[in-house]
Amino acid sequence: MRTLVTVLLLFTSSVTLAQTTRIAFSDSDFVVTPAFNNVPLFSFEIEIDRPLEPGVYDNPDLVRVFYTVTGELNNTPSGFPAFELRREISGTEFYAQGSSLNFEVDANAVLTDGVQVAELSGMDIVFTFNGREIDNGRFHPALLELRADGTGLLQNSNNVISSSPLQQVDFGEEYITELRFDAGNLTLMTAIDPPQDDPPVLVSGSGALSPLLLLAMLVAGFCLWFRRVRLR
Repeated sequence: MRTLVTVLLLFTSSVTLAQTTRIAFSDSDFVVTPAFNNVPLFSFEIEIDRPLEPGVYDNPDLVRVFYTVTGELNNTPSGFPAFELRREISGTEFYAQGSSLNFEVDANAVLTDGVQVAELSGMDIVFTFNGREIDNGRFHPALLELRADGTGLLQNSNNVISSSPLQQVDFGEEYITELRFDAGNLTLMTAIDPPQDDPPVLVSGSGALSPLLLLAMLVAGFCLWFRRVRLR
């Protein structure tokens, strides 16, 4: 038992949790001008399962996606007078429903204060969040694009409400909202450092032993076996 405790302490003390990256912004960060229907309210928060670093982010692994879009409608395919879209899903669900996320952090970006839109690579569209959904019964999942010149667009994506019978909506048929912002001052993403004081989880919420604990027990068992062999 003493050997098991020793192995657990040594093993868990070496465990390090990875840094992740948070993308977060809302309508308060922009000058918002509804161009088709009145959809002025939105917020986005996305956690990427990778450290904040330069490079291409082409559908990166995501921990979670949470976003809301709210507004009033008139004369649209859905026929709704208003809507309040709220989506909180895992990264796996996000991609499985037909969505995508694309941008590139410039090699010269200064990461200590997060990443501003001006530090994304490209001359035109530098950030694309496409919340397109297929066969989920929703008209209003969003496409949001930001450009290097400090302009952007929020509109409904080309969602497929139902594939049988086929019912779909094209880009902007439900709403279009124009955005303006200061590309040098709009911080789009920041690093999330892992907590340093929390111990690693040894038992899952279902009561099952975690891989970490199982490995530690295996190592401890081997140590006990080796000790007995040496004493023979």
